[in-house]
Amino acid sequence: MNQRGVAESTQWAILLPTLLLLVLGMVQLGVWLYSRTVASEAAAVTADLRATGPAAEAAARLAGERVATRGGLQQVEIGVAADNGHLVVTVSGRAPLFFDVGQGLVVEHAVLPLERVTP
Repeated sequence: MNQRGVAESTQWAILLPTLLLLVLGMVQLGVWLYSRTVASEAAAVTADLRATGPAAEAAARLAGERVATRGGLQQVEIGVAADNGHLVVTVSGRAPLFFDVGQGLVVEHAVLPLERVTP
């Protein structure tokens, strides 16, 4: 084997894992961004349903949880707080990452004014 063949195989031994890590990192970034979108949509759905009145809170939480879990989020928690005429919904969950180094937690908020229904 000549000297050039050894140098070329060494280059590939360094380059191939680097390229593989880059591609897998981009896939993981895409999954994380998708999870943020799902959490944001779940917060919006919960806020829209809950803004009509406190009687709709259970149905709103159920709908938000359904959106989040069908979107792939795990360990979903939904918080609803109403004060000063505003409704704040917080949805948190874990993105289904294959290499989670603490970056998998996703938290999104939705803020809406409370609706007042008058007869």
